[in-house]
Amino acid sequence: MKFDIRKFKIDTFGGFLLHSLLAATTLLVLLLFYFYAYLPNTTNHGETITVPSIEGMQIAQLEEFLIKRNLRYEVNDSSYSSEYPALTVLKQYPQAGSKVKEGRKIFISINRISPPTVPVPALVDGSVVNADAVLRSNELKRGRIELVAGPFNVVKEMKYQGRTIEAGEPVPKGSVIDLVVMDGGSNSFEAPDFIGLNLEDAKVVIFGSNLNLGSIIVVGDTLGNEVFILKQKPEPYENIKVGDVVDLWIGAAGTTVPDEDDI
Repeated sequence: MKFDIRKFKIDTFGGFLLHSLLAATTLLVLLLFYFYAYLPNTTNHGETITVPSIEGMQIAQLEEFLIKRNLRYEVNDSSYSSEYPALTVLKQYPQAGSKVKEGRKIFISINRISPPTVPVPALVDGSVVNADAVLRSNELKRGRIELVAGPFNVVKEMKYQGRTIEAGEPVPKGSVIDLVVMDGGSNSFEAPDFIGLNLEDAKVVIFGSNLNLGSIIVVGDTLGNEVFILKQKPEPYENIKVGDVVDLWIGAAGTTVPDEDDI
């Protein structure tokens, strides 16, 4: 039987069906090619990269570091931490260890160049222990204690960079506030015994006794070990004054402290 193409002209019902079928088949082939051939080759379909940890990294090093790993970054926030230099990555999203596709953008929060300011809290007439806690809660640091004669063992004055400062004055976050403290009418007392305490507990006693923490000397290998106070200077129960400096030697339990000449 001879096939007559004229029976399938577009203006006939058979022609309409044939052209519709051809168009649908062509579209299906194109879609299959796009999703199974073109798209995987242009988007690395199915391939993932483990997000590296970039927190603590300087932004100047970041672009080259991420380009080598087929990743990008975008700064979407800034905050301040006195623990890190300016323009350091503080946070990242996605987190380190996440699986992402190549070319994924990592959103970061960086440390500000200039720290924001906070008002100095009211510390005068309070104890040194209270002053230390209040300063830390306001992201400030306690500096030196200057001892002066006085009937009460309380803070008499606050200083910033050598000058007297009043409560409410703005200072940069992370600033060091020195304290002028009255001696309470007593010139000396026995040094506390720190031997066997961990460092954090020793700090609480030192600051609570209106003393200053001096050098911290690490003795031996402390990696992976819990550390304790092995030695202190002044010695336990030695007569000291408010504002004196206490040096501590720390190390794993049972570690022998060498002579001072060997340190």
